Amino acid sequence: MKINLCRSKSSRLLSIAVVLGALAAGASALAAPPPGFTALFNGRDLSGWRGGDTFDHRKLLAMPAEQRAAQIAKWNESMKAHWRAENGLLVNDGHGAYATTEKDYGDFELLVDYKTVPKADSGIYLRGVPQVQIWDSTEEAKFSIGANKGSGGLWNNSPGAPGKDPLILADKPFGEWNSLRIMMVGSRVSVWLNDKLVVDHAVMENYYDRKVCVPARGPIQLQTHGGEISWRNIYLREIGAAEANQILARKGNDGFETIFNGRDFSGWAGAVANYEVKDGAMACRPGKGGTVYTEQQYGDFAVRLEFKLPKGGNNGLAIRYPGNGDAAYAGMTEIQVLDDNYEQATGHTIDPRQAHGSVYGMIAAQRGYQRPIGEWNFQEVTVQGSRVRVELNGFVILDGDVATVKEFMGNTPHPGKDRTKGHFGFAGHNDPVCFRNVQLKPLD
Repeated sequence: MKINLCRSKSSRLLSIAVVLGALAAGASALAAPPPGFTALFNGRDLSGWRGGDTFDHRKLLAMPAEQRAAQIAKWNESMKAHWRAENGLLVNDGHGAYATTEKDYGDFELLVDYKTVPKADSGIYLRGVPQVQIWDSTEEAKFSIGANKGSGGLWNNSPGAPGKDPLILADKPFGEWNSLRIMMVGSRVSVWLNDKLVVDHAVMENYYDRKVCVPARGPIQLQTHGGEISWRNIYLREIGAAEANQILARKGNDGFETIFNGRDFSGWAGAVANYEVKDGAMACRPGKGGTVYTEQQYGDFAVRLEFKLPKGGNNGLAIRYPGNGDAAYAGMTEIQVLDDNYEQATGHTIDPRQAHGSVYGMIAAQRGYQRPIGEWNFQEVTVQGSRVRVELNGFVILDGDVATVKEFMGNTPHPGKDRTKGHFGFAGHNDPVCFRNVQLKPLD
């Protein structure tokens, strides 16, 4: 069959229009995210992105404004030289600063597709912290550091830590697009690579200081690492407090039993007259106090609950309480429940060992991970022997051993700190702090 290669001008223009229309349709499709999601990349240019690097986001925010702007300008220059929007794709040549969202995010679900080349090495930084790993799972030279296990793991976690290595190898062959789904609540991260779960609700360690939790908010960063990589369909959905609490509550909940029925004080003793039950929650009456506690006693246990604070609110979790006396001293301890902005709200200065989540007067917890006043927080406290671990909204804000404490607030050891069994309860301090969905799992 003879083919006429000499098409008319109108035919050529029509072909060009079809191609341009297809490209425009592709870009338009990229800009239409799934319900509830926002497109981070518009398919046309670098709007919404700045340059970045492996750099502690907290330190960047702490810089004087002029110095911070100069640093970002330097990164921007490098990013613009190595990143480009091309046919609806975000493409990097393997070099330069990282593509970093201008906006910071807290809890989120991220969807992103990527395609890379042999021996490439990349990753996605979550709240500015490295990283969900992307690399060549066939590169034998990197088998010793885990490349053969595949992409999707939290590569900068400590060796042997959950999430360090992906649960399964889920990478597609080179030349094919891979799809990542990443969910981050607190410091808890789950990753699906090509619809396969590769990281299951693992705590992401803070690369910059492993003794401190990852930031509560920070940018998403697409790392460059020596090999060309293309990205598309970059969508993000911010997760609100209620959904975040549900995600945390349904993970690892085996063995937990409800100890407060949400209707009355059945199974509880102590200062119940100073508390009330309202809308399924237990609350200390305004201007009242005292400790309300379970009739049953526990040795080692984990307790999960939600709490809501008023401005300047103060309460506490009584741990191994004997049934009388001040829970912070007569019991093993009181885990403080306190507005993180207590000083600003009340004008009173506190010892760091009095901050929320602290082993009262003995071990200070990290601050800055509470939800805003009026929202429900999710907390899990684990007590095993003399060790206490407190996880607030997905952040491990305290992990310490009471037996090793040598310095006490007030310079006097707490008489009940070595107790091995007692009641669990709430130690009210005049404020209407609310508790609900209280569940406990014995660990003896």
